[in-house]
Amino acid sequence: MYKYIFGPVLSRRFGLSLGIDLSPEKKSCNFDCLYCELEKAKPTDKIEKEPNPDDIVEEVKDYLSKNKNPDVITVTANGEPTLYSKLGELIDKLNQVKGTSKTLILSNASTINDVKVRQALKKFDIVKLSLDAADQKTFEKVDRPLKGIKIEDIINGMISFRKEYQGTLVLEVLVVKHVNDKKEVIEKIVEAAKKINPDRIDISTIDRPPAYRVFPVDNQTLYEIASMFEGLNVNVATRKEGGDVKKVHLDKDDIIRTFKNRAFTFKDIETLFDQETKEEVNLLLSEGKLKTIKVANLEFIKSI
Repeated sequence: MYKYIFGPVLSRRFGLSLGIDLSPEKKSCNFDCLYCELEKAKPTDKIEKEPNPDDIVEEVKDYLSKNKNPDVITVTANGEPTLYSKLGELIDKLNQVKGTSKTLILSNASTINDVKVRQALKKFDIVKLSLDAADQKTFEKVDRPLKGIKIEDIINGMISFRKEYQGTLVLEVLVVKHVNDKKEVIEKIVEAAKKINPDRIDISTIDRPPAYRVFPVDNQTLYEIASMFEGLNVNVATRKEGGDVKKVHLDKDDIIRTFKNRAFTFKDIETLFDQETKEEVNLLLSEGKLKTIKVANLEFIKSI
């Protein structure tokens, strides 16, 4: 029985994922997000009883010796994984044993300005950072950070990190109804996201029972928010199959123009567009006027 690794689980965003939990015994996070699926907890800046990197890597090696390599080996925690003081040592050792798998870390970006953390993050194949707000008031309301953490510092740190990071950078925006779903709040996130220039943006809402009494937005709202991120690869993680989303019809020219402004996943196309539009998309693909690109194990379609 493993202590630190779990899964693999099938992630809609990253493929088959083998997880590593750096804080299996207790929630350790410098945020106490409204939407967190973990129990409420006072924010902290450290992980108690930190595991030995060698013990973690031995579990990973044992798993890989018996099973097919997953798409990603995902470093996470019952909280924030970058609070782990030996993250640099851990990623060095994981990179020696990962084989064909890619290394991924799921972070809230709070420590992005810590030099030691940045050096460790640059060694991951994929870095996923959260950006639920771009103004301090909304940030404190939705993410409930440890006192002294400023969203402006985080955004500036992400802009700087993007310039020096050679891997795949993914931003995640989680939308909470009546908290960070207002147009003016999203516009500020879009402005920040364009400055950061990630490889991909994942937009989602509450999907599991949250720590606090807050609610998800509907799928239609998610797609309307996604449409605001022009020029970026946006993946919408819907809560259901998307039956509540209004079907859109586009002609050939509209498709080419729309897919130039924003790339769409295959799931987005299936959810958003009517049958005639989907058939036209397939035709344009076969004619080479649209192309597929892969970002962090997720395929998008965009105009040539």
